[in-house]
Amino acid sequence: MAVTTAPSRFAVELRAWRTRRGRSQLDLSNDAGTTQRHVSYLEQGRSAPSRTMVVRLAESLELPLRDRNALLLAAGYAPLFPESSLDSEALQPSMQALRSILDGHDPHPAVVVRPDGEIVAANRALDVLLDGVDPALLVEPVNAYRLALHPAGMAPRIANFDDWARHVIDGLRGSLRRRPDPDVERLVDELAGYVPAAAPGPDHLGFAVPLQLSTSAGDLTLITTLMSFATALDVTLAELRLEAFLPADADSARILRTLADQRDG
Repeated sequence: MAVTTAPSRFAVELRAWRTRRGRSQLDLSNDAGTTQRHVSYLEQGRSAPSRTMVVRLAESLELPLRDRNALLLAAGYAPLFPESSLDSEALQPSMQALRSILDGHDPHPAVVVRPDGEIVAANRALDVLLDGVDPALLVEPVNAYRLALHPAGMAPRIANFDDWARHVIDGLRGSLRRRPDPDVERLVDELAGYVPAAAPGPDHLGFAVPLQLSTSAGDLTLITTLMSFATALDVTLAELRLEAFLPADADSARILRTLADQRDG
């Protein structure tokens, strides 16, 4: 009688990632420089991958560095990419560069966040967004997405709150499709509770939704831009995102400058 064994952890993870990415075994094998049969055997647990093959498969699947390490561990190999703390000596040059970018973006607000929205750095102009926020939301670790959508956060000052909130939540759900994360899933569930259940109207702009925010100096219309470290070799650094807010019109640019002058005066 034939004896069957359960697929290895690596086999399960490889198949899960390939399915999540919508790739066929043939496509993946072509990108990774191997054969469809070998990929099939790997997913069945009938073959054990070399360390080089694991790296090539992870690269072909465009896995984040954290998940590349996890795939290596599942195959029985040591992680390839370090994960440093933000205050480690190894990351100080990069963190200093980030702080310079933040300072240079003033008088426009900018923050650096982890995947779950935890703010790790910000420039002084962030005060424009935080005006009137409940101090309880500013106790570390501060979460940028909770600040934006919580009823005691920025929400009362956002004129297009329904559309902006859906924009934020849809972005997080998109990230979850690319990389599942239980912490982010719980955050999305929390944030969804702050947003009316009404369906988007015919004028909904989807990903292009600006932030319309009232301030003491006038109403702002802001667009956002995201920056990441695409070639980072440290897990912590690779997961950071810099989100910068830019004025969408001349009036918003003038108001941001006026608020900065008031802050510095």
